[in-house]
Amino acid sequence: MRKQKPTYLNFNLKDYAWKPDIDYRKHPELYRVGKGEQGVLICEPYKSEIGKYWRFKNSEIAEESSAKIYSLFMEYLESEDFVGADMARKYLQMGFTRARRYFNYKGGKKYDPENNYEPLERGTGDPEKAKSAEIFYKKWKEAEENPTYTELKQEWKDKLG
Repeated sequence: MRKQKPTYLNFNLKDYAWKPDIDYRKHPELYRVGKGEQGVLICEPYKSEIGKYWRFKNSEIAEESSAKIYSLFMEYLESEDFVGADMARKYLQMGFTRARRYFNYKGGKKYDPENNYEPLERGTGDPEKAKSAEIFYKKWKEAEENPTYTELKQEWKDKLG
């Protein structure tokens, strides 16, 4: 089995498409959809607007968090703010992926930095996080399947990338 080290070890901020010093509401043309959750922890003002609600400690908290983020997603769509909607979608996706990581690995850590980034044992995490992941997964898919979002995303990618 081939060892895979974490991608963040070779991260180059200079070449990263998303920048922390850009206001993406004022300059939406600079936003890129990207893959998965890229840019989610950088793009302001959305990071501050959405991130404060992002929680997955247990299923009750995940339910409340995902509902609030989904309501923000819908508000962004209603105001034709694609960047905001896409960022809210990314937070829902990240709720799923992070909760799954904490379910799979104790403390959410996949690699041991003290041991040449060897993968840590899988199946050692918190079983409660699987419930949180499922809650976020449903809201994430609901957002992705929203016809208005799908249309705006395609238009955005065609025009701006």
